[in-house]
Amino acid sequence: MRIVLITGISGSGKSVALNVLEDAGYYCVDNLPPPLLPPLVQAVDRDGTDKLAVAVDARSAESLVDLPGNIAKLKEQGHDVRVMFLTSNTHSLVARFSETRRSHPLSHELHPGENPASRRTLIECIAEERERLSEIENLGHLIDTSELSANKLRSWVRELAEVERAPLTLYFESFAFKVGVPLDADFVFDVRAIPNPYYDLTLRPLTGKDAPVIAFLEAQPSANEMLQDIRNFIAKWLPSFKTDNRSYLTVAVGCTGGQHRSVYMAERLASYFSATERVVVRHREQA
Repeated sequence: MRIVLITGISGSGKSVALNVLEDAGYYCVDNLPPPLLPPLVQAVDRDGTDKLAVAVDARSAESLVDLPGNIAKLKEQGHDVRVMFLTSNTHSLVARFSETRRSHPLSHELHPGENPASRRTLIECIAEERERLSEIENLGHLIDTSELSANKLRSWVRELAEVERAPLTLYFESFAFKVGVPLDADFVFDVRAIPNPYYDLTLRPLTGKDAPVIAFLEAQPSANEMLQDIRNFIAKWLPSFKTDNRSYLTVAVGCTGGQHRSVYMAERLASYFSATERVVVRHREQA
């Protein structure tokens, strides 16, 4: 089994790393006490799971001493165990906790007899956590995320875990403006400026997937020009979204009723990009 163990300082990106592995098909467990690692591996192994990712932090302080031994035993059993230790400088950690307005995990701990009003400050919590994790810092690959963007961290985690990046899925969706713009759209194109087949009584019952409507719209210079402009825009910016580690990109094309022009455009765009991309086309106003 491939086992990726993620540990390190709170606020350094453990959740980002765990999410990357979850998206890659790993069975993920957060904040697992180290003594439970061997039985967890046994349980998921019996279920046929071949990829496991586990995050461990300083809240398991008393049992962290068991972690090196547990890792060694798993390797002896033939498991491929990879350890990532994420850290960051104190200045960056303070800024991140301030931005998210979340409390440090150790801020809720009290020493025996300690007054609840005298909880540790954020700086004290970070220092305490560094001390607790100092013994396991050199167990695996150290990643300093102080000046690292979340996007770059995702890429590094994929490389270290040998995870292939899932290809971006390009969604083309037709819709009717009279019903409303899709909330999940990344880009919205309005094709209502194109002549409307609806006003031809023979075309009205049809849709943008029917040959007579297609012939009508292909004969319109404005339809061809708009189609080309939309193609060029998507082709220009699609590489940037891939670089940004996007899993999908939704392009919504709207007309008045969502039956003719938008359907035609979505179908033509999907056909064009399906030669090189993973494409899904859907028509919101059609049953």
